[in-house]
Amino acid sequence: MSGDGRRITGGAPWEPDEPAERAGTWPGGRPAAAAERHTAAERHTAAVVADRYDRVAWRDTYEQSAGLRELAEELDGRHDHTADLLADVFLAAYQAGPRLRERAEMDPSRLVNHEIVSALVRSPGFDRMRRETVGDPYAAAMAVLAQAAELRRMLERSSQAAEDAATAGGEALRRAAEEDDEDGAAPPAAARGAAQALAAAVPGTRADARNAAAKAAGTARREAALMRAWGVAPGELERMPFDQRARLAERLRTGRLAEWAELIGRFRRMADGERARKVENVTGELVGVTLGNDLSRVIPSELAGLGLPELRAVFAVRYAAGELMLYDSQGEQATGQGAVIVCVDTSHSMYEAGPGGVTREAWAKACALALLDQARHAGRDFVGILFSAPGRLRVFRFPGGEPVDHLQVVDFAETFLGGGTSYQTPLSAAGDILEEEFDDTARARGDIVMITDDDCGVTEEWMRGWNEAKHRLGFRVFGVVIGAPRAAEADSVLEALCDNLRLVEDLTDVHAAADLFRVI
Repeated sequence: MSGDGRRITGGAPWEPDEPAERAGTWPGGRPAAAAERHTAAERHTAAVVADRYDRVAWRDTYEQSAGLRELAEELDGRHDHTADLLADVFLAAYQAGPRLRERAEMDPSRLVNHEIVSALVRSPGFDRMRRETVGDPYAAAMAVLAQAAELRRMLERSSQAAEDAATAGGEALRRAAEEDDEDGAAPPAAARGAAQALAAAVPGTRADARNAAAKAAGTARREAALMRAWGVAPGELERMPFDQRARLAERLRTGRLAEWAELIGRFRRMADGERARKVENVTGELVGVTLGNDLSRVIPSELAGLGLPELRAVFAVRYAAGELMLYDSQGEQATGQGAVIVCVDTSHSMYEAGPGGVTREAWAKACALALLDQARHAGRDFVGILFSAPGRLRVFRFPGGEPVDHLQVVDFAETFLGGGTSYQTPLSAAGDILEEEFDDTARARGDIVMITDDDCGVTEEWMRGWNEAKHRLGFRVFGVVIGAPRAAEADSVLEALCDNLRLVEDLTDVHAAADLFRVI
């Protein structure tokens, strides 16, 4: 019930720091607040001290969270003053240094709330929870919802005792009214009676509070780890609208995506480590001579030919064919400049689980998401192409200069096409994207990564067109074969298509793709 006898409903947010100036009346009609001012300057309905900005944060969060509104409506149907309790629990999690009022400052009708919040704040797990919730309205709201079961139990336990306390308090008030003097001063009997009754009003509160704080801390910690695993930075979370963040968290917590979080996190950490090992713009140790068209590594005897007019045409032909003699160096350098395009096979066989229960699909997409991070770190566009049978594919674009849409990332991870396998469909799409990029920005030297578990044929005509496009645009093709040795054999189609091909047999090993993150 509210201070003026009306039940507070869950239909609108409330002010959690309102003094109880309308907390009821003394028997006989005298305003209770007027009499109470002789024993306390002000009575409050909120246990946690809050300023205007804190109250706005609570009100805005309540309006955006359907879960909070539903919980408030449910509790309000069975207990009094639960609106104030939820606000207090939220603010205790949200504020950097929550300060609780003294019991003497509280309106007697909110002493149960005060005891519950005090027990939560004193719980060992409360500080662990606040590491993830301070200053984050969404995380604080999730902490409130995580403690819902314990809050229900504490309120249920206290209901009968609270009624007894109210009866005892009413009797004390009636006696105090009969003994009241002429100037309206009320003896402190009512306050003492309420305080004594409160000791019995919330039996087991501290044990329930420990469980509630531990559960909330675990929930906050798991969600924070989940977001980190999927590459969502804390700053992005703070800027993300409440409903979008709630949808993202729900999708990541449920279904097979939740099972992938640990694998994705390991891929991201490994990729971070490989980036840290890179030494950019430094030539490695010279170990010999190779062929190619990188003019920065052409040996002097080749350059000498440019001094003779009759040899310049020969130089141009050999350059076009990639047959100039170049210094070969030990170590790898990132040479890609255009888009990073990852083609992920989503045929039926990719759904099979390998060692450790990891599916081929999970490994492939975890690798792809780490390559998305790699592309963004280098300021390059990223394109994810999911493919299966001929003509079946989905294309997801992530421009390098724009913020990542994490819901689109989840769509990319969740999509599974099924069916057979076709190389021509995704590779043709990848070539078209690089051609488009070259026409728009004159940017070449993109990278294509093909992740599959199968080998399939391509036509000779398509292969000729593919080689022409590769030569014209200067892109590289990396192949990753998952659990299918035949596709990685020297005479396989994939081996003919790729400049760099590796086989992954252990799906729990993220380091099998480590060199990709050094050269892309």
